[in-house]
Amino acid sequence: MKQFHVYGIGNALVDIDIEIEENTLERLNIEKGVMTLIDEATHHKLLHELHGIQHLKACGGSAANTLYTMQQMGGKTFYSCKIGADDAGDFFYQDMVSHGIQTNLLDTKREGVTGKCIVLVTPDADRTMNTFLGATALFSENQLSEKALSQAEFLYIEGYLVAQPDACLAAIKAREFANAHQIKVALSLSDPNMVTYFKKGLCDIIGNGVDVLFCNEREALLFTAADNLTIAKERLKAFAKTFVITMGGQGAFVFDGHEGLQISGYKVPVVDTVGAGDVFAGVFLFGITHGHDYFSAADLANYAASKVVSKFGPRLTQPEVEDVRHTLTELVLSA
Repeated sequence: MKQFHVYGIGNALVDIDIEIEENTLERLNIEKGVMTLIDEATHHKLLHELHGIQHLKACGGSAANTLYTMQQMGGKTFYSCKIGADDAGDFFYQDMVSHGIQTNLLDTKREGVTGKCIVLVTPDADRTMNTFLGATALFSENQLSEKALSQAEFLYIEGYLVAQPDACLAAIKAREFANAHQIKVALSLSDPNMVTYFKKGLCDIIGNGVDVLFCNEREALLFTAADNLTIAKERLKAFAKTFVITMGGQGAFVFDGHEGLQISGYKVPVVDTVGAGDVFAGVFLFGITHGHDYFSAADLANYAASKVVSKFGPRLTQPEVEDVRHTLTELVLSA
């Protein structure tokens, strides 16, 4: 048995979640519903503009949230990332360690300032991210741990890494190592802007195809240059043995390598969609690494995601985790 269910690579960020009105995005001239990279000066300017509005601070980064969720569910994970030599870096590291996630952070040099993401949530629950990468922009193959990766069932790659050349090369190297050692590879396309501006890099990471691809509807259409999901679903088969297209309240479309099924979502009042896709991926990966088929794993992941979107913040609380685990037990008993 492998030591880790999933070895992940991605950004290390401290999220600053802020609820705003729709017209605030217009006033600040920020594109809605996507992730935009910003520099440190713009980060501080934006915080100044939003001063006085209540916010929630939490450790983030897409893959970090996914591994955090897996760990909550009872999985074993390892995360390779890069943090700065500052209080925010300490905050991130302690959060990982306190939840049992093993990392490369004791074996890698800390420099600069830790990355931060200002997450703006509008009344329609859509999230708009403004990311200052900081130290995580320096992520490279030096942060990879082939020893840890060799002991994992899955390599999980966050698509946001494609925005930085060295990080993209590190993702390619990790995927090549995984391919050479019969380790399955999962990739999240992460954001429509990653597909729009860095599609070639994503294709380089994919290589001859990944085992599992995660994307939402918009990303699927953009990546496959399709004008409808029927065409997109067929074209995705050239890039992944299996894939999941998340569809918000409608649930998810899942292709398990043999057949595709629409797995219905759970209807809840939506407050904040931040972290929903990350939690979905974490619970889904937990499911398929613990003996569950793709469709039951997606059903459980839909349920977990419904818990996240019904409140403010990107992660499941401990009572919510227990609820999801109870639902998993019911799925097993009814199978």
